[in-house]
Amino acid sequence: MRNGESNSSRRIKSCVICVLMLLCSCSRRSHVVIGSKVFTESVILGDIAAQLGEKMGGDVSHHREIGGTRVVWDALVNGQIDAYPEYTGTISNEILAGQNIRGDAQIRRALAARGIEMTRPLGFNDSYALGMREDVAGKLGIRTITDLRSHPDLRFGFSNEFLDRRDGWPALRDAYQLRQKTVTGLDHELAYRAMADGSLDVTDLYSTDAEIAYYHLRVLEDDLHHFPDYQAVFLYRRDLMQRSPQIVRALQRLEGRITQGRMIEMNAQAKIRKIPESHIAAEFLADTLDVTGRPITNTLLGRLATRTWEHLELVAVSLAAAIILSIPLGVLACAFPKFGQVVLGTVAAIYTIPSLALLVFMLPLLGIGWKPAVVALFLYSLLPIVRNTYVGLKSIPQAVRESAQVLGLPPLARLVRVDLPLASPAILAGIQTAAVLNVGMATLGALIGAGGYGQPILTGIRLDNVRLILEGAIPAALMALAVQGLFELIERLAVPRGLRL
Repeated sequence: MRNGESNSSRRIKSCVICVLMLLCSCSRRSHVVIGSKVFTESVILGDIAAQLGEKMGGDVSHHREIGGTRVVWDALVNGQIDAYPEYTGTISNEILAGQNIRGDAQIRRALAARGIEMTRPLGFNDSYALGMREDVAGKLGIRTITDLRSHPDLRFGFSNEFLDRRDGWPALRDAYQLRQKTVTGLDHELAYRAMADGSLDVTDLYSTDAEIAYYHLRVLEDDLHHFPDYQAVFLYRRDLMQRSPQIVRALQRLEGRITQGRMIEMNAQAKIRKIPESHIAAEFLADTLDVTGRPITNTLLGRLATRTWEHLELVAVSLAAAIILSIPLGVLACAFPKFGQVVLGTVAAIYTIPSLALLVFMLPLLGIGWKPAVVALFLYSLLPIVRNTYVGLKSIPQAVRESAQVLGLPPLARLVRVDLPLASPAILAGIQTAAVLNVGMATLGALIGAGGYGQPILTGIRLDNVRLILEGAIPAALMALAVQGLFELIERLAVPRGLRL
């Protein structure tokens, strides 16, 4: 009887485990994430794919504005996203650079070797081009890129990605033998405004940009045919066909359905008329595929609540981890001077690394999202807390230390009952400094998909929408003030009046 019960129990447990594993597997495998780059056209295409996939029965979400080409591509290869819109010229000249790959067949074979599939073209070519204000180009008689050779004093301003891409400025400069003296990098959206106010003479364009007509720009002829075709496609992971075939079918339904003119119009709706991308995507699906999409309709309060929680999570987790490590490091640095010099030098060196560079360093290790942002904020928080702990302990008068020794307190008791309470004002000031800095720096996390108040700021810059920029900037400033006030209150409650800084 006992053996029978044991076998039955084992069978029940095995069934339960199998069911749980199956449920977890299905939950994990069924959800699909569409990604997009940090420019309007990519966001619109991502919204179109997500809404169509949802309408066709898929469990899909859109992770917007993840980053540039390399960031989004790495996220796809690593499985953090399942699909995203890309361009054939970018694939062959940037992602698969150095392999001399040309044509769809070669591109597909090279992608397949990495577990990635590509749809057929969506129907439009969004090539790179160079542009000038029509009045300036007409006055100088410039119609082709070759004509720029005769004007080395023209001020060039390119998007940061174009400035460093293999199919961007370096290759273009060599192909056309351009020797311009002033070449700067800046955000693509800001370049148009700089052209309008006369701060720049030449910039890179996407051929579907709505700003070309809006700012009356002349697209210079690529007379040496330097730029390849940039046919819009979707890249997706090969296993998506097994996990969620309806999403793959949704992506394939878009093949050949988006014309050049329609893409330009959709870009204009977003950037000129300030219509939300999700509404533009829904309108396109209704007009072109007779599909009723579901646009995102978050209220201002809803968006603020979401972004506030994301921002608080970034700041709280990184600050808590920094406090747990930094105070012991400061104590050890004070107790062992040689070790202290190494610790202080190390945290100071980390603090000098530019924040954007530190975020990029984290991506290969942790991917996109909140994890690399938290680690970067954690590293930046170390210096003020370690240094203030060290300085606070060092500043304790020698007479006080000797009195504690005379009382016969063991070292650990002296540290807990005397040294740390006396150093607490300095330690608390270091934590306050780190917290306030974290609130501001956490906005950069939006550049790698971490969300927070940086997301509306990033979107506002992309769309030239001051309201969106303020939607992120004002709450971030208020949170910084609130954090500062909170720590001042903590100091009043926890630190005796005579010890307050």
